[in-house]
Amino acid sequence: MRSRAGRARLSAVTFPAVTPITARLVVTGAHGQLGRALLALAPGSRGYGRAELDITDADAVRAVVNPGDVLVNCAAYTAVDRAESEEAAAFAVNATGPAVLARVCAEAGARLVTVSTDYVFPGTAAQPYEPTDPTGPSTVYGRSKLAGEQAVLELDPNARIVRTAWVYTGQGTDFVATMRRLEGERETVNVVADQLGSPTYAVDLAAGLLELAGRPGAPGSPAMPRILHATNAGQASWFELARAVFAGIGADPNRVLPCGTADFPRPAPRPAYSVLSGKSWAAAGLTPLRDWRAALNDALSAISD
Repeated sequence: MRSRAGRARLSAVTFPAVTPITARLVVTGAHGQLGRALLALAPGSRGYGRAELDITDADAVRAVVNPGDVLVNCAAYTAVDRAESEEAAAFAVNATGPAVLARVCAEAGARLVTVSTDYVFPGTAAQPYEPTDPTGPSTVYGRSKLAGEQAVLELDPNARIVRTAWVYTGQGTDFVATMRRLEGERETVNVVADQLGSPTYAVDLAAGLLELAGRPGAPGSPAMPRILHATNAGQASWFELARAVFAGIGADPNRVLPCGTADFPRPAPRPAYSVLSGKSWAAAGLTPLRDWRAALNDALSAISD
């Protein structure tokens, strides 16, 4: 058994092409994987983590938002299982926070792009979800994110919501990073094969968000839909994604074994199908995100011994 995954570290990342932004970019949730990717792609931006800015405090937000700014909200309570027992905390970050940001941005003449999730859907579809499809979250996390979406739509007519899914960098504790670590620790790994989604490389998503933010008149343009979906193209099960990670780091993908959702009961039910359609993104004239396999290969190539 190889230990390469456990020893790997991030070296240099080849970033996607980025649309120049003339407005000042403000990033909340700046210490998360997506926030860090945004700041790396737009180093002149101002980033705020939870310790630097309480997004539920309107006065604190007013102090950092100026007319003409573009604020990209990446702040989120993402502990899906823990949210089942910490509902108030999840709703504070995922619902109250976006509501405050929307209100302040509308008042200040700033533009807001807030990131949401595939968990707002019931996860019972048989084809990729469109932004106009009926929602119906089955978890506290999903309900809190949907409440945040609804508040943003009500409070700021110029705000845009971007739903995404299965975001990773390959570092830290995300799924790809976990598979890299387990490759070095176990002979075989059992991974759920009956949940389908849209694996999304945080760097690609960040580039897409910057393209949206950099559009003249966007995100407030009437021609730009209020809700968009942005993920890497294609779909995969967690099992398929894990096998691709093993293959990408030179390990035997046959060491990844399939199992079912029932084999790993969790406090929050996982959606069986949460693939997001990219049609709305392309129809808005935005650059479609590349296939998930190509993105994963680049993510893994950016990590070396």
